[in-house]
Amino acid sequence: MAVGVISLLASVAFYVFTQNLIILTAPFVFFFLLLCITNWNYAYWILLGSIIISVQLSLGKTLSLSLPDEPVCWILSLVFGLVIASGSRVIPRWWTKNPVVIIIGLQFLWLIVAVLYSTVFFFSVKFLAAKIWYLICFLIFPIFIIKDKKDFKNLFLCVLIPMLTTIVVILIRQILLKFSFNSISTAIGTIYVNHVEYGAILSICYPIIWVAWSLSGNSKRVKQFLFILILLFAPILYFSYARAAILAVIFAAFTGYAIKKKFATYIMPCVYGILTITLFYFISGEKYINLRPDYDHTVMHNDYAAHLMSTFQGRDVSSMERLYRWVAAIRMSEDRPLVGFGPHGFVNNYKKYTLSIFKTFSSENNEHSTTHNYFLFMLTEQGWPAMLLYALLIAVVLARAQKTYHKLTDRFYKGCTLALAMAFAATFVNNFFSEFIETHKVGALFYLIIALLLLLEQKSKEPESAMNEVIVTPQCSKGLA
Repeated sequence: MAVGVISLLASVAFYVFTQNLIILTAPFVFFFLLLCITNWNYAYWILLGSIIISVQLSLGKTLSLSLPDEPVCWILSLVFGLVIASGSRVIPRWWTKNPVVIIIGLQFLWLIVAVLYSTVFFFSVKFLAAKIWYLICFLIFPIFIIKDKKDFKNLFLCVLIPMLTTIVVILIRQILLKFSFNSISTAIGTIYVNHVEYGAILSICYPIIWVAWSLSGNSKRVKQFLFILILLFAPILYFSYARAAILAVIFAAFTGYAIKKKFATYIMPCVYGILTITLFYFISGEKYINLRPDYDHTVMHNDYAAHLMSTFQGRDVSSMERLYRWVAAIRMSEDRPLVGFGPHGFVNNYKKYTLSIFKTFSSENNEHSTTHNYFLFMLTEQGWPAMLLYALLIAVVLARAQKTYHKLTDRFYKGCTLALAMAFAATFVNNFFSEFIETHKVGALFYLIIALLLLLEQKSKEPESAMNEVIVTPQCSKGLA
């Protein structure tokens, strides 16, 4: 305790002398490190609660840092390495043998190959490092931490409460700005990367709130609160002005229905089939040329309704800019089909593959954004194997979620499986129009959802008498000491 007080006073003194705000974080870092040593279970729950409220800070033109969750991930990844190296805890065999884990493992191995052949090696290595701590913290760590129904409920609160806090702040700003479509970025501020990420988080959490309401049992106040949230979420989602998020909620609801009726297994093969046929249709005879925008009539609207209308008319600048980059991405894949240009390689290479007839007035891309489609993102930066593995992952996760749902007998766990599968379906749609798996909020939720579905799948293999007991995992360490 004395050491902590001394650390706090010293940091305040150094701050007064240097005026450097980072120095004030020293006591918190100290206490968190102490917590990791004494009980990294609690430290991990702090990480889970920080996902939604973390903000991304720019560290120059090419580097950024998400605070506080990213440094926390670094520390916990180190803790994990020490725990595994000590031999006191091991990853269970059922986890390593799961097809979903095998696919993600293959994705990671191919990522290493893509990094070795990268055209932007430094940035690719940084991407690889980030992927390592994301997989450790959000895919592997949950098997040691999430053990029973209480943990599932606590995890729900760790996401819900911070998310509601950000919603309240953004809504207050939107009210002051009269819900102007033009001012959405001002309302979002630094809480989210942009309004599209905000909408993506809302669309991922919305299905979980639906199911939580149905599982709220005899608690009248909780049930009423969640019901009010369900009603309010529709206008909140609309005022995020994120078109993909609205589609994501619709697709999530359809996926939930499909899981209950046992045809969710066929959703992704059908989606892939339709996409493949459509792609071949436009490529054959270069019919895709007919999709080119009219540069002089491609606009960015001040009104959301007009914005939606221009999307269907092929005149919305953001939609046409996506097409501009999609065409470039497909042309890029012809030069490096196997390993791609390396993680972070799209932005540095795509301009020479673009077609000027698809150019819009936002094509300068000063924000250095990428393909706006995760399939093409994988294709251009890591090659065909990476894209196909991602497509396989989506299909396998949904298929196994359906199997788990119908195998489980416990109502709570069935509801959790359905909610998570719907949330996962929402991530698919959002990532079809963006690359949010590589952002700290959506990326964390993406792998966390998979981890929880793996735990529920293991739970479905237990006898009914064990349903209310802990999930079979290695005993969770209380600390390193």
